[in-house]
Amino acid sequence: MNPRLASLQPYPFEKLSALIKHTIPDRKQTPLALSIGEPQHDAPAFVREETMAHLDTLSSYPTTRGSEPLRRTIAGWLSRRFGLKGIDPERHVLCASGTREALFSVVQAAVDSAATQRPIVMLPNPFYQIYEGAALLAGAEPYYVNASADTGYRMDFRAIPQTVWQRTRLVFVCTPGNPTGAVFSQQDLIELIDLAEHYDFLIASDECYSEIYFEESSPPPGLLQAAETHGVDDFRRCVVFHSLSKRSNLPGLRSGFIAGDGSFLSSFHAYRTYHGAAMSSLAQALSVRAWSDEAHVRENRALYRKKFADAIDVLGPAMDVRRPDAGFYLWLATGVDDQSFTRELYEQENVLVLPGSFLSRDAHGTNPGHGRVRVALVAPPNDCLEATQRIARYVASLGNRRAPWI
Repeated sequence: MNPRLASLQPYPFEKLSALIKHTIPDRKQTPLALSIGEPQHDAPAFVREETMAHLDTLSSYPTTRGSEPLRRTIAGWLSRRFGLKGIDPERHVLCASGTREALFSVVQAAVDSAATQRPIVMLPNPFYQIYEGAALLAGAEPYYVNASADTGYRMDFRAIPQTVWQRTRLVFVCTPGNPTGAVFSQQDLIELIDLAEHYDFLIASDECYSEIYFEESSPPPGLLQAAETHGVDDFRRCVVFHSLSKRSNLPGLRSGFIAGDGSFLSSFHAYRTYHGAAMSSLAQALSVRAWSDEAHVRENRALYRKKFADAIDVLGPAMDVRRPDAGFYLWLATGVDDQSFTRELYEQENVLVLPGSFLSRDAHGTNPGHGRVRVALVAPPNDCLEATQRIARYVASLGNRRAPWI
């Protein structure tokens, strides 16, 4: 067996199952799960129509790179969404079976585990656990950059020692962030691009929440947008990841893409040819339609706006709550141990959330997930409203047990 497998921590939802294993919830109340970031809004109406129209595509092997119509459609979407002028569907786009497999495999292709010094993969803390697992299995050392209220929930790159930068081969950013919802400004991204140029590392920007935001006139900026604005040729050292899971409520389609640095993607395509992660031809045909349509995405954002407004109205009198910059998570400070909060909330109110400490690590003398829970507002509006009402009721029951807000 690969000895690096022993370095992997249990996935957050495994930890959650173990945490509540012996807890019996109030069966008089309907169970409401806000622990997993799985969109539950209706899929676009055209999905059934497109599925029936392209069933015959299942009789042939899909291409690893992705079909030419799909890559051209994705390039067009990137151009419209981020104002890009130099995106080439042949050189700058590869299709992927969702962002998870692409985020994992990009590290395996980018990191030289035989380097004289153990390479570093930098990641936000808290984080999506694929980043850490990918780094460990590639033989790299994860370096956690705390993203707390003190830094606006963004990574503070200026506090990182030069000796760390010198060993860094890849930096993960997640914008909008999971679980904090924080958005990197274009200037933040430009400063990181300059660091990548100086220290020669790849930036992997996970942007799968980029289409869930609150002001239609102010969409979050992206890494490729910052690179082109900054005059970076061929999107050098910059790759981004997008999917239809959150944008189009199609998590089961497993449809995403990686775009950016043309030279790197050429080598990454060779890796993926052996990796065998081609998206099905049916999923590719459906994806062409989904990336071409914005009406269903605007409707999706409207639902999230309503759910956040309702949640903040309900939770505001009970606890310190803020609407994130974007995304669909509330990152709530509990005032008590986050695991106890999660278990007792489940027991008393039959509402399931995710402890923040399951999404973070002890780093630099602190753990930014302790005392927080992630609440995924992915259920239908009425279910989210009821869940937040139950959370508010549980918080009120804590009384003097709650510590000052952190």
